[in-house]
This record gives sequence, structure tokens and C-alpha cells, in this order.
Amino acid sequence: MEVTQASRPPLAAWRPALYRWYWQAERVIAPGLRSSQYAYYERLRDALEGGGHWLDLGCGHQVFGEWMGREEQEVIGRSRAAVGIDLDWEGLRRHRAMPGKVSGDLQRLPFQSGSCAVVSANMVVEHLAEPARVLEEVHRVLRPGGVFVFHTPNYLHWGTLVAARLPERLKKSLIWYFEERQEDDVFPVHYRMNTAAAVRRLAPSCGFDIVDLAMVSTSATLKMLGPLVLLELAFIRLLERPRLAKLRSNIVVVLRKRAEDRGRVS
Repeated sequence: MEVTQASRPPLAAWRPALYRWYWQAERVIAPGLRSSQYAYYERLRDALEGGGHWLDLGCGHQVFGEWMGREEQEVIGRSRAAVGIDLDWEGLRRHRAMPGKVSGDLQRLPFQSGSCAVVSANMVVEHLAEPARVLEEVHRVLRPGGVFVFHTPNYLHWGTLVAARLPERLKKSLIWYFEERQEDDVFPVHYRMNTAAAVRRLAPSCGFDIVDLAMVSTSATLKMLGPLVLLELAFIRLLERPRLAKLRSNIVVVLRKRAEDRGRVS
């Protein structure tokens, strides 16, 4: 049976109009705002400038947001060899672009020590129950001077604080409502390396220097709530003040394997 506009679910019918209204409001209230995925992309692109072997942790079925196909092809093209690793084989199998795919545990990476120039993780760190163990594994597989680039929610942002306290069933329903993301694409979160202070504490203890730690805002979450998103956009604009940066929605980090590790393979 053909699905007509009239037979579509109410949310599906309203979603395009709400998005158009949101983009207009964003240009007026928070001009220049963009998805934090772009800040992550720029740092990963720069890290891959010299080529080399790249490992993407918890890569699922895409490197960036669904709308960033060109950027995905660009970063894959910059690497000498690109491999994605994830425990979710079904999601990994659907990856549209990653040349190499491995099903495996991030705490026991099945790669030789010193074999990677760049390791990355996009919206993965929040799911790590023991981030120090993963950092140690990342340190082991990186060559001397190699970098780890990751993008993750900031636990101190209001949206993350609320999400962390919601019952799991309600959280999955809201994620579907706001993002149309299916339940099988929603995973448990721990937020154990999701503040600037936590990164500054854990990274040096695992053998890394912090090259860049950026607190960035992303597109508003409440797009599907109509006029209520105006309040969120106003708050995002307020967070442009440097002294409020610690409350922005996302963290993008670049870590480098310490200089004193040059000349030895961990």
C-alpha cells in the first residue's frame, strides 16, 4: 500500500517543518552555531594529514553524522589504512565506507603495539565503564608521537545531566522522538571521562600529553518542541562567554603519546 502524506505519522509529517523553523531561528539567535561533529572532523582531518594507519574505536556504521558523507570520504582517503572496531558486529557490518572492520573489545585491542598513527572515537568515551583501561590500550597501539582524537558529551551540560538521570525506557523513547534513533542504536552510558577535569586527570596518568581540549556547543536538542527551542538557543548563545565554556555540550580532545615514549614501543 502506498504511504501518502496524510497517512504518515504526525511526527514524521511535522518534522521537516519544525526543522525549517529551527534553522531560521538558529540563524537569528545563535548565528554560526553548528554541529560539534564538525569540530571533531576538523581535528581528525588535521591528525590524519601525514597519512599513516588509523583506528576508529566503536565506529558503528558511520564515522560522523549521517549528513557528512563527503567529510567521511575525505578522512578515510587521508589514511594509509583505515580500520574500525566495534563489539556491535551488526552495526559495523552496515558501515558504508570503512575499508577495514574488526569486531573486538576496546579493552583488548587486537592490534600490534605501535602499529597506529591515529586512534579516534566519536561519541564513544561516554560508554566506557573503565576509560583508563581503554586509554592504556590506545597508548599501547599508538606509535611514538601518535595521537588519540575523541569527541564526547560534556557531563556538566544540562542536557547530559538530565539524560543521565532518566529511566532507560523513557530515555530511549525521547531519543527516538528527538533523533529518530532506534533502540538497538542506544547503548549504556557511564560518563567517567566526560568533563575537562576528568580528561586532565586520566590522560597524563596513562602516558598522554593534552594537545587540545575544546569545549564546544552543538546544534540545539529541542528542535522537535517548537518555540521551546528558542530558550535553548538563547542559552547556547550565553555559553559563548569564555567563563561559561565548561557548561557547553561537547568536548573534543586531542591527546599525544608522550615525547618520552619516543624510541620505545609500549
